[in-house]
Amino acid sequence: MRTQSNFRLLVVRLGAMGDILHALPAVTALRQAHPHWVIDWVVEPRWRALLAADASAGFPDARSPAQPLVDHLHFAATKVWRKAPFSAKTLHEIKALRRDLQAGGYSAVIDLQGAIRSAIVGSMAGCRRRIGEAEPRERPARWLFTEPVTTCGVHVIEQDVELASAIAGDDLKPARPLLPVDAAAEAWADAILPQGEDQPAVLINPGAGWGAKCWPVERYASVAQGLIGRGLRVLVNAGPGEVPLADAIVQQTGGAATPLTCTLGQLIALTRRVALAIAGDTGPLHLACALGRPVVGIYGPTDPSRNGPYGTRFEVLRSPVSRRDHSRRAEPEAGLLTIPPEEVLRAADELLCHEPDNGSARFRF
Repeated sequence: MRTQSNFRLLVVRLGAMGDILHALPAVTALRQAHPHWVIDWVVEPRWRALLAADASAGFPDARSPAQPLVDHLHFAATKVWRKAPFSAKTLHEIKALRRDLQAGGYSAVIDLQGAIRSAIVGSMAGCRRRIGEAEPRERPARWLFTEPVTTCGVHVIEQDVELASAIAGDDLKPARPLLPVDAAAEAWADAILPQGEDQPAVLINPGAGWGAKCWPVERYASVAQGLIGRGLRVLVNAGPGEVPLADAIVQQTGGAATPLTCTLGQLIALTRRVALAIAGDTGPLHLACALGRPVVGIYGPTDPSRNGPYGTRFEVLRSPVSRRDHSRRAEPEAGLLTIPPEEVLRAADELLCHEPDNGSARFRF
């Protein structure tokens, strides 16, 4: 089945950073296959920069380098709403979102999150076609899908592409994501990493969503010292609540590493310029993948076959003793503690030299 050129699609993927980045290859493939479709997206406000440049820059709701993928953004502050579900402000914002979604006149809604809250948001559009996984992450969400799709892919990106293919009967393949270009953020990144600079830069992100995914900070510091000794510049990204981790690495390198606290738009601009990114299973790692930068992924309780690097050259380090476990424990998972800094440096050397050892550096796309 093929859809008409005036087709209007609503994408629902509220968050978080890595999950939105995993959804982008599917939606980009749809955009390339159907350039005349209207494609809108519902997202948490804090992740706007993954889809459009900073709102303060005054970019219109139209496709441009500043907003290359979607035609219009809707914002659903569901995390804030849950803290005060019956407040006047929350109820007003929910009603306004419902009104805007229904005014969109959408031909189909695709839920790439598979959660109860995303399914409810999608149903607010009043659209007859609501497409989602037959076995979503939160099983009750499927009750709100009118077109459940059975997916076979192992990686979540492959599963999202299968869902996207079901909209119009396409046979889509993952596409290199279209990410916004923020002129102010690009100028900021140029001041830190000027174009054409001879010294390659490596971006390290020591934080992760919860403690069990965090490789010890002193080991990141050892890696940073090794990279600096190789003549590389090391940048340490500090996300919200992660400044102490970055400071510890800077201190242990005698100030040779550079700490970064930046906006999401600035992080996108900076990541475009690095030669390598090193991190655990966290948003900045997936951002580097989306931008085609080589990555070293340090994995523990999450499964890299489902959530690992995709779309770039990569090395994943994961202990055989690690088992999939999404429990939000504070202490590093036991398998992570078996990965030494020397292994991370070896993987970094292979990727930076563009000479994979016996084909061990991999590529997905």
